[in-house]
Amino acid sequence: MRFTTPGPAAAPAEPPWRVLVVGGASGMGKTGVGRALARRYDVPVVEVDDILEALLAVTRPEHLPEVHIWRTHPEEARRAPESVVERQIAIAEALAPAIEAVVANHVDTDTPVILEGDYLLPRVVTPGGPVRGVFLHEDDEARVTAGYLSREPAAGPQRHRARVSVLYGRWLAARAREAGVPVVAPRPWEDLADRVGRLGESAG
Repeated sequence: MRFTTPGPAAAPAEPPWRVLVVGGASGMGKTGVGRALARRYDVPVVEVDDILEALLAVTRPEHLPEVHIWRTHPEEARRAPESVVERQIAIAEALAPAIEAVVANHVDTDTPVILEGDYLLPRVVTPGGPVRGVFLHEDDEARVTAGYLSREPAAGPQRHRARVSVLYGRWLAARAREAGVPVVAPRPWEDLADRVGRLGESAG
């Protein structure tokens, strides 16, 4: 029996972007896509949740009230879905300057990164430029509910949460289309990372 010594692994292809934005509402598969593409391109992932936590740690509610809203007024998350979506949009707007600073830093330092999260706004993307983006959106509430139930079976019915995700996702998808940023349906899950990767490379 003959054994062959494997050669060195091929270096990952250099992406045509410096920042790849993977946006969309909660429950759309952004985290899995971000991690899969990070492995493919051998680049790090920055999660907007980490930026949010950093701001919560170094600011007070009176400085950034919208960023602190879920901690200072947890009851707001239980209001009508349309009201919760308004809060989410306000949080995204409040976080935008911090996110834009992170994006600018990676472009200026020529350091590729994948940026993913619920609070990303399509306006940070420059189609055809160094900041590419793809937004994920599932418009079927039953599918979103089923996804939450499979991930967190002990968390209850999840219908309210799914309704919020679909409504917020519609708002993000509309803004993305206005900005010329691709919007992708998550299903089928099996090739989602490939579809997002191709769009990120060709967007613009």
